[in-house]
Amino acid sequence: MTLYPKLILDALATVRYPGTGKNLVEAEMVADNLRIDGMKVSFSLIFEKPTDPFMKSVVKAAEAAIHTYVSKDIEVSIATESKQAARPEPGKLLPQVKNIIGISSGKGGVGKSTVSANLAVSLAKLGYKVGLLDADIFGPSMPKMFQVEDARPYAENIGGRDLIIPVEKYGIKLLSIGFFVDPDQATLWRGGMASNALKQLIADANWGDLDYFLIDLPPGTSDIHLTVVQTLALTGAIVVSTPQAVALADARKGINMFVNEKVNVPILGLVENMAWFTPAELPENKYYIFGKEGAKKLAEEMNVPLLGQIPIVQSICESGDKGTPVALDENTVTGRAFLQLAASMVRQVDKRNVEMAPTEVVKMQK
Repeated sequence: MTLYPKLILDALATVRYPGTGKNLVEAEMVADNLRIDGMKVSFSLIFEKPTDPFMKSVVKAAEAAIHTYVSKDIEVSIATESKQAARPEPGKLLPQVKNIIGISSGKGGVGKSTVSANLAVSLAKLGYKVGLLDADIFGPSMPKMFQVEDARPYAENIGGRDLIIPVEKYGIKLLSIGFFVDPDQATLWRGGMASNALKQLIADANWGDLDYFLIDLPPGTSDIHLTVVQTLALTGAIVVSTPQAVALADARKGINMFVNEKVNVPILGLVENMAWFTPAELPENKYYIFGKEGAKKLAEEMNVPLLGQIPIVQSICESGDKGTPVALDENTVTGRAFLQLAASMVRQVDKRNVEMAPTEVVKMQK
């Protein structure tokens, strides 16, 4: 049997690409590198993205079509190409980001997102380039906290890849799944879907040059935490807790999750939120309504730094609801507390980077 290109193309024209309904020839998915050598046929199929979900099934269907409509004795070799550049490997993601910080809590309701938002604002006020990712897939709150609920991020082709452009507010680059879902509807996703969405927000976004990339993780321990750890090389983690015993018990679990040998992320320190209540009109007064210095004692017990203690002031809640983080005003009690927290975190990061430097040098020399 003599093979020629039209036989092969006619066979491929019987295969439809599920994404458009067009056949492979009509969709111009067959590259112009078709080669025939006796009973051997080789060519490439062109896909829009290297992560195309139909890639494997279409390749199998193309091979089966040639065997069915031309000859079962043909040796078929099909390569794949993509119009867009491939996503970098996990270890090479975000090369322009100097420090990646995970912000976690053992349980919900301790103000972790409030701490994340205000820490980001404080770092920006200190002159750092900051990015903030709202990784709480099922309860995104950053769009409201930054008053950007109506924002709709768009994509631009940069370096051969379609990248999401983060929303910018108060000098911070911000992304959240809340920008892409109906805020009035529950997000009913299985773990795999949530993890894939998070990977896109990390790897398929144009974060650019950043000194600090903060990731506001969901409460507890879940697939999301493992996805972040497996996708990015975290500089360290911050655990937020209140002074209450029940919160501290979960904070202890949160610390153990990160220092587990399978995760192995250093703890930069603990943040004690709602450390005391201070009336705005009596800024020197402290009322320990949730207990006194519980997180401070846990930090000493776990041998991790206490990065800061944030008091309760009514303005924190009001500012978060209005989309104007309280840290914007450094003349308030809480504004100063968040600035001190940011400075303390920077010191811990610098200390860790200095400690890691010799190890990295040795690795480079090898």
